[in-house]
Amino acid sequence: MATAFITHSKFSAHEMLPGHPENPHRLRVIGEHLARLGIADFLVHVDAPMATREQVERAHSASHIENLAHHAPKHGLAFIDSDTAMNPDTLEAAWRAAGGAALATDMVMEGKAHNAFCALRPPGHHAERNKAMGFCFFNNIAIAAAQALEAHHLTRVAILDFDVHHGNGTEDIFRDDNRVMVCSSYQHPLYPFLDPASVPGRLVNTPLPRGAGSDQFRQAISDHWLPELNAFKPQLVLISAGYDAHRDDPLADLNLTDSDYDWITDVAMRVAEEHAGGRIVSCLEGGYSLEVLSRCVPAHIKKLAAL
Repeated sequence: MATAFITHSKFSAHEMLPGHPENPHRLRVIGEHLARLGIADFLVHVDAPMATREQVERAHSASHIENLAHHAPKHGLAFIDSDTAMNPDTLEAAWRAAGGAALATDMVMEGKAHNAFCALRPPGHHAERNKAMGFCFFNNIAIAAAQALEAHHLTRVAILDFDVHHGNGTEDIFRDDNRVMVCSSYQHPLYPFLDPASVPGRLVNTPLPRGAGSDQFRQAISDHWLPELNAFKPQLVLISAGYDAHRDDPLADLNLTDSDYDWITDVAMRVAEEHAGGRIVSCLEGGYSLEVLSRCVPAHIKKLAAL
């Protein structure tokens, strides 16, 4: 079975302010480099569908869904917060990002793909059950997890979030659900300026101080994530794949390198092979250096595809 690559042209139509770091060029450079390196030829390419209302309501309240629909502009921009805006194409892009994550989960669980990478915009891990924030509208990885739980009747799903920002939205949605383990590595203090306590068996938070690099990152994963994951024995591994902890990213102050992203991909794959039959769905979150994205995302996908 091949690796599924799920994206959609509508994602490039979602655009916020000129010069905004979360912009359509992020997916463009990923696609160009997958093609240039010959990786694209080995992937199963699928367009992200619109999510169903049922899929989104597993992670978000009806009032949140209706509030986004109410604020969606017919022209111009509508601001959710100071750096999160909707243009006339944003709402469809958000529904397709959620639908892409859910479809990837279906494909992996039904044996149509060994694993999947979802090149999605808008990203999702800051979106809480009742709130859009931090460039995020619907929580794509949470919708993928809920699809696995409700449509495929899994009882143990792990979410590994290595974005430089804490996955507050994912934690908000699953804080009281013992079927989901959320592991989040992040710089602290940094947006969203939260550092919640870990909860054994459910939440594994590993904050890193400004300037931390490979050694601290790898030690935190090895000492804190891996024992909890191996005890939890996930039936599916989901990845919130953010590349903004890289030393070249403009929005944060950690010092990870390309090799650290290779390493964490290997870690996730080992956990999945040992406990989940190799099943992984990885969804793009942050990462605002186009150079870093052009190298690290294709390398991540190349490992998933065993190329």
